[in-house]
Amino acid sequence: MGRKRLLLRFGALGIGVALALAPGPAASASKSVNHHAKHHKAPKKSGNSTASFNSCSVVTQAEAASALGSSVTPGVLGNAVVEGGFACVFYGPSAPTPSTPNVGQPDSVRVVVVKGPDALTFYNNYKSSPEVRAKALTGYGQQSYYDGYASLNVLKGVYYIRIAVVPAGSAPSLSDEENLANAILPKL
Repeated sequence: MGRKRLLLRFGALGIGVALALAPGPAASASKSVNHHAKHHKAPKKSGNSTASFNSCSVVTQAEAASALGSSVTPGVLGNAVVEGGFACVFYGPSAPTPSTPNVGQPDSVRVVVVKGPDALTFYNNYKSSPEVRAKALTGYGQQSYYDGYASLNVLKGVYYIRIAVVPAGSAPSLSDEENLANAILPKL
C-alpha cells in the first residue's frame, strides 16, 4: 500500500500513527482529515446530542492510564471529526509535542461519546465508510465492531462510543480498548 493511501486511511480515521510514519508537513494530514469530514457529514444536532455531551465525564485518568499501560495527562477535549462533538484525549509520556486533541496521535487514548438521536446515524455512517473494515464484536451494548485499524465502536441505547488506544511505537490495541469499554459502558 502506498504512503499516500496509508496516510489517507489512517488520517481519515484520526489516528496519529500514520502521521508519525508519513513524510511531509502536517498540512497533508489536515488535508486527509478534511477529506474524511466531507464524506461523513454530521447529522443535524438536536438539543440532547453530541454538542452538549462531555466525553470526559465517562472516562477517568486512571482508566485511560490503565488502558495505555502508562501514566497519562488529564483528559482534554478535542474535535471529533467522524462523530462531531468532542473527544476526550489523554496523552502518555511519549506523545509527540506539541500535542493537539483535534488529531489522533501515538501514545494516546481517545474516547468519543455521542449521546442522543444522532448516535445510531453516526455509528452506521462510520461503519459503512469505505475506509472501515468492520469486524463485528459481541458483548458490548446492542452492537459493536472493531474498525480494522484503531478503534472499538459500540452502540448502547442512545450512546455511540468510539475508543482508540494507541500505544507509542506499536499498533493500536483492541484488547486495551475492550477493557476500557468495560469500564465506560456501566456508566452510561
